[in-house]
Amino acid sequence: MSISFPLEEEKVLKYWQDIDAFQTCLRQSKGKPEFSFYDGPPFATGLPHYGHILTGTIKDVITRYAHQQGFHVERRFGWDCHGLPVEHEIDKTLKIKGPDDVTTMGIGKYNAECRKIVMTYSKEWEMTMTRLGRWVDFKNDYKTLDPSFMESVWWVFKQLYLKGLVYQGDKIMPYCITCHTPLSNFESTQNYKDVVDVAVTVSFPLVDSEDDTSLLVWTTTPWTLPSNLAVCVSPDLIYVKFELCGSGKSYIVLESRLSTLFSSGGDYSILGTFPGEKLKGLRYQPPFGYFGHLKGFQVLTDDYVTDQSGTGIVHLAPYFGEDDHRVCLAAGIITKDQEPVCPIDSSGRFIQPAVDFEGLFVKNADKKIIANLKSRGILIQQSQIKHSYPFCWRSDTPLIYRSVPSWFIRVEHMSKDLQESISGTNWVPEHIKVGRFGNWLRDVKDWAVSRNRYWGTPIPLWTSPNLEEIICVGSTAELEELTGTKITDLHREMIDHLEIPSKIPNNPPLRRVPEVFDCWFESGSMPYAQKHYPFENLVEFEKCFPADFIAEGVDQTRGWFY
Repeated sequence: MSISFPLEEEKVLKYWQDIDAFQTCLRQSKGKPEFSFYDGPPFATGLPHYGHILTGTIKDVITRYAHQQGFHVERRFGWDCHGLPVEHEIDKTLKIKGPDDVTTMGIGKYNAECRKIVMTYSKEWEMTMTRLGRWVDFKNDYKTLDPSFMESVWWVFKQLYLKGLVYQGDKIMPYCITCHTPLSNFESTQNYKDVVDVAVTVSFPLVDSEDDTSLLVWTTTPWTLPSNLAVCVSPDLIYVKFELCGSGKSYIVLESRLSTLFSSGGDYSILGTFPGEKLKGLRYQPPFGYFGHLKGFQVLTDDYVTDQSGTGIVHLAPYFGEDDHRVCLAAGIITKDQEPVCPIDSSGRFIQPAVDFEGLFVKNADKKIIANLKSRGILIQQSQIKHSYPFCWRSDTPLIYRSVPSWFIRVEHMSKDLQESISGTNWVPEHIKVGRFGNWLRDVKDWAVSRNRYWGTPIPLWTSPNLEEIICVGSTAELEELTGTKITDLHREMIDHLEIPSKIPNNPPLRRVPEVFDCWFESGSMPYAQKHYPFENLVEFEKCFPADFIAEGVDQTRGWFY
């Protein structure tokens, strides 16, 4: 007997369509107990892939079963409409190279172009999901660009703000000095190239050393040395103190790297060996004194230091490297809310107080920095290293890592509460609960929720220039009352120009901060925002919060679920 299964499936789909099967089921189950299901919003700027099809099938099976067990199951589709994937496409199409191009074009026109492509493949999505037999409501979908959705995102953020969980700090990010903008980690991986960079070994004299001992510090970014605040060693690896024959000077370096640095064994004599932990707390003289008034300039320990390259003693410039920032923050060398030690401008040129290199582009300053070190007798070695390095996908210029002012949500203090919140949930597979996600929550870091972009939900903070006066707006009505302006849309082009009068006499009006939300914050607000809570649907929201069921790819554990 010959049968075409695809043809039979199409017959079934046609029958379901004729009798309006899905909507009829929803009408029949109205008023029954709710089985709450949240559908994670994909971007419609790309076609559905295997991962979407797999999770979509699981979603369909479980929700059908719940319906057949006597529950009402709203299966509402949603769309992630803001963020990098959309801007990325527009930048490629319009050959946008950076913020200056957007300013010239105008944020309104730029966002209008983004809006045009948001739903590019929505029909293909609906066709594919329908062809797979999935019952899901595309007509009653939610979109993160809808003003009602955005207003609920504002409300969520204000609740966090009122709890004292919002603050401005610094995040170390890949930064393009040509485009004058930070890039996401996704963007920074788009354009790696093999390059040859200079590497230097510099002596950092120990303070109060009786025998003129120095630490040997290695770096491939000499331009960060003026911003040095600490050095780091491995607590468990073995270090060695040695004397260069005939020099009267002794140095400390990782034992396993000594023969690489000084290939001729007769050039030195060993004075002693010890684990890196013994070096912790030793103080040294930094290579430059621009920030000598700050505390620091001591040896720290951390396991991220390895024996694979360099000297085993790592120079730390906490506002130019993620590990540097993490280690210095943990040791109290810096604080979250202090003024960044970052003597370069948005174009990557040195500024005050780095007077010796003022005006120089950082990469071009390497030669002058090295000459300076050499003239003072603290340059021990200079070499070259070939390695893979990230370049900006827009401008094709090398990226640097630097501090960027960001708005954060405090979460580190609630790590135990977060872990307890997942204790009553069931996971498939179970090990994700205590493994991938559990570990993430145990080591949780404050969440940087701001992005220096255009097509997104604006962060609703109006501030004075010095941030001493801040108003967090939680609704459209509140913004209308504060500004005396009728609001129809919450995107940047509609509200950036609005000012809120200061409550302090003779002070200038408050202006909105320029950042927008990371789109993870938007999609994470989906349980509230899809219902426009708390502005309407209060009863409906209470019935379906929190969700009974979610099915997504494992990557969502550290994105949407978080």
